[in-house]
Amino acid sequence: MTTLIDTLKIEDSAETAQAAAFSARLEGLSAPEILRLALTGLFPAQIALSSSFGADSAVLLHMVAQIDPQTPVIFLDTDRHFFQTLQYRNQLVKQLGLTHLINLKADPQEAKDFDPKGTLWQQSTDACCALRKVRPLNRVTDDYQAWITGRKRHQSATRTHMPLVEWDGRNYKVNPLADWTPEDISAYMAEHDLPPHPLVEQGYPSIGCFPCTKPVEAGQDARAGRWAGQEKTECGIHSVAYGDGI
Repeated sequence: MTTLIDTLKIEDSAETAQAAAFSARLEGLSAPEILRLALTGLFPAQIALSSSFGADSAVLLHMVAQIDPQTPVIFLDTDRHFFQTLQYRNQLVKQLGLTHLINLKADPQEAKDFDPKGTLWQQSTDACCALRKVRPLNRVTDDYQAWITGRKRHQSATRTHMPLVEWDGRNYKVNPLADWTPEDISAYMAEHDLPPHPLVEQGYPSIGCFPCTKPVEAGQDARAGRWAGQEKTECGIHSVAYGDGI
């Protein structure tokens, strides 16, 4: 007898194979070409961009704005961001003409139940990320067939073999900047006169929430300042989507 778990495994296998086929189709294309095909061909009206409005975010936001400024842009507002990030978000949205910014926050009742003192990150960074990032995002992922991320293979060991398109159990993820280097990012931003995140010059090549982000020393991975001193390397939104993370 085929169980629900068996059925889900079969479906996931089919979707994973489809993601691999999409990746093969996109291989060799430029990032703008990948984005245009994803937005208008593969997943028309069924795709969103997830943006942290961090160090490299202006590149993808600019590319998307050139193709369709009405593309949904999802920002996980954790109430723990640097104030410079919030200012940068507002600046880029206005400058690029993006018209569909979605600010997601933790459910107020869940925040009260799980983090009544606002110090959950001190006890468990995993639980804090689950409350303020994973759960809010999981509540809207069913609204889309796919979403775009700005992850890059050079950023950390966990991303070295990241494909251009992957299946996470619920959505396709498109990673158009997968093979981009820091030099590629700098060149694109200079070419299009895009403003840098104000914290980059202070030694933050990857920017998350202020309690869990530190400057990075020369020679370290770009994400070495995220959850420094812990084994944690990801917030959880790029893990398998099913489940609430807590």
